Amino acid sequence: MSKIKSLQVTDNMPRKVIVTGGGGFVGKALCKRLIQLGFEVLSLSRGDYPELRKIGIKTVQADVSSPLDKDLFDDVEAVFHTASKVDMWGRYQDFYQINVLGTQNIIDACLAAGVDKLIYTSSPSVIADGKDHRGIDESYPYPKKHAAFYPETKAEAERRVLAANSEKFKTIALRPHLIFGPGDTGLGPTVIERAQAGKLIIIGPGKNLVDFTYIDDCVEAHLNAYQALSEKPEVVSGKAYFVSQGEPTKMWEWINKVLSLNGLSPVKKSVPYSIAMLLSSAIEFFSKVMPLKLKPTLTPFLVSQMSCDHYFSIERAKRDLGYKPTISIDEGLEKTYKAA
Repeated sequence: MSKIKSLQVTDNMPRKVIVTGGGGFVGKALCKRLIQLGFEVLSLSRGDYPELRKIGIKTVQADVSSPLDKDLFDDVEAVFHTASKVDMWGRYQDFYQINVLGTQNIIDACLAAGVDKLIYTSSPSVIADGKDHRGIDESYPYPKKHAAFYPETKAEAERRVLAANSEKFKTIALRPHLIFGPGDTGLGPTVIERAQAGKLIIIGPGKNLVDFTYIDDCVEAHLNAYQALSEKPEVVSGKAYFVSQGEPTKMWEWINKVLSLNGLSPVKKSVPYSIAMLLSSAIEFFSKVMPLKLKPTLTPFLVSQMSCDHYFSIERAKRDLGYKPTISIDEGLEKTYKAA
């Protein structure tokens, strides 16, 4: 974290920033870190989060999918756009409204107010194509067709953010993968909940390697991006960056460690990939055509994510942003669940 110390600001010269999705896992952790560094922080979230106000963060309830009050962006130096609809299932319009239209609304508000920087929290799933990804870098293209609405709309949002980049409005996209840590509201709790309900089953051999990102390092990557946009925009602006611990890990070993740390039995049952894909395709089809819309427990996209290798090179982030993971995955798990 030593490099970030140069971001420390004084009360006499606070830098004003906005964090969208300030009540979410990444957004909340980012808000807290920015306040520690002396920034003036405004959180935009659909919900109300009094715990943020208690530590000096200004909060405004706002839906990014609706036109935003441009006055909120006056004198703002940078926007960290973390707000997103994350799910494996749902209506396309719901994903589009938040992930695409919401991002466009943020871009428009930034341009209208003269905001200097936009740091967008994207996802490696924007390039997911059902294939194994082993150490690929940011040159890997978007697929012609996405397997789910979440990666499709995140990819479109990322395109818009990077296309908006200019000399006066510098943009960057970060692609943190499978974020975990204290305060996790998604990945860890979902694994535990599914295990308790008996809904976890290994797909394929269970040896697929994936990347994970510890929350503190995810936050520091956002600050690295902010600093790089300030100091060397000609190098980093208009680009996307993979972010992780740089420690490819067997997914099912990670899941079983989470379960063990929470007093639960490991997952041992497995199903062949071909059968899981066939079953998930049938479940998805019937979920679409049935009059009573039920959320499927398994989709082809989820099968792919749970069985394929997907780990990425973070060399560009290290080189351009000065990003450096500070903790091992095992240490991160201990911090997450021993403190719980």
